[in-house]
Amino acid sequence: MIVIDNLMQVANQIETERGVNKAVLFSAVEQALVAACKKKLSEEANVRCELNPETGEAKLFVTKTVVKEVLDENLEISLAEAKKYNSSVKVDEELEMAYNSPDFGRTAAQTAKQVIVQRLREAEKDSVFNEFQHKIGQIITGTVQRIENKNYLINLGRTEAVLTPKDQIQGEYFQVKEKVKLYVVDILKEARGNYIHVSRTHPGLLEQLFKIEIPEIQDGIIEIKSVARDPGKRAKIAVKSNSPTIGAVGTCVGQMGNRIQTIIKELGNEKIDVLEWDSSPKAFIANALKPAKISQVIIDNEAERIATVVVPNDQLSLAIGKQGVNVRLSVKLTGWKLDILSEDEYGKRTGSEKGLSIVEKIKLSKAQEKAEEAALAEMEAEKSEEAVVSEETEA
Repeated sequence: MIVIDNLMQVANQIETERGVNKAVLFSAVEQALVAACKKKLSEEANVRCELNPETGEAKLFVTKTVVKEVLDENLEISLAEAKKYNSSVKVDEELEMAYNSPDFGRTAAQTAKQVIVQRLREAEKDSVFNEFQHKIGQIITGTVQRIENKNYLINLGRTEAVLTPKDQIQGEYFQVKEKVKLYVVDILKEARGNYIHVSRTHPGLLEQLFKIEIPEIQDGIIEIKSVARDPGKRAKIAVKSNSPTIGAVGTCVGQMGNRIQTIIKELGNEKIDVLEWDSSPKAFIANALKPAKISQVIIDNEAERIATVVVPNDQLSLAIGKQGVNVRLSVKLTGWKLDILSEDEYGKRTGSEKGLSIVEKIKLSKAQEKAEEAALAEMEAEKSEEAVVSEETEA
């Protein structure tokens, strides 16, 4: 029998500091003792270990085959010797007996140590993986530990992550020991350990910051419908109110802009447009292109989500934005492919109708849309009346 001093105390300490369950340590100790025993006897030996975690006592057992003539004493036992342990045992049966050899030797002891260390490392990796798997899509706070070749090594407590240049907001710099908020994109198991993908450029970071700063979003009164970012420069977020008494945009911006300013500061003064979401694609596209004023939104292909947006001549550059950022973010936000045209460009492309100017044509188009909607409503009403008449007839 082998006695391991303070086993439970050590197990509790490892569980607290490294997040490894005590049962894993106890199993590792059993495996280590079995490995050490096999190192001393034979790798083919059938060895079993019983560990009492409370007392630290470990008992080893070896199973051998009963034979008439022993060829390998590590695997076999003679019938005469076997009868000393069990008088009713027969040839070719298996006999388990206690193995009393506490002195394994240096090589066997080293093997036991390696087994325990390896099991603890694997268990710790699994524990960290499970912990961060539940944090995917959330914001965590880490500390800058080291800066190497534009990469930030971030200390996350029980593990580390690397914030690569592509996941950094351009022009943003951190100092060693500085706290930084990160968005957990994913966690992967790799040969060298867990890889935690963290980012400050992911749209999810903006969405989670809104959820943290605005209680109405946490309570479900306001809902975030979509987010688009050009990290460090500009972002758009579409919100919807589920309460008729609460305005989504005003609530998110806050009094004197205090709520939105907190988020802007966290993102390195990234300009954020908070927009009203609308179930109508035309209205949503028009909202998404703000602050530009929109003359008309024309759905070219609803299945492929393609639309043409007509804007006043003096609003074209504002609709497109500097380096195309406004229209690019609007496309990401709405999920529609948008072709932005000035009223003059639209007029040249489509030509005039019955001598009307482009402005008059747009007004005519809007009138036609309203007429189509009225006709559709009338058809629905007629269907309802026919259904009522049919029910009365059947009655």
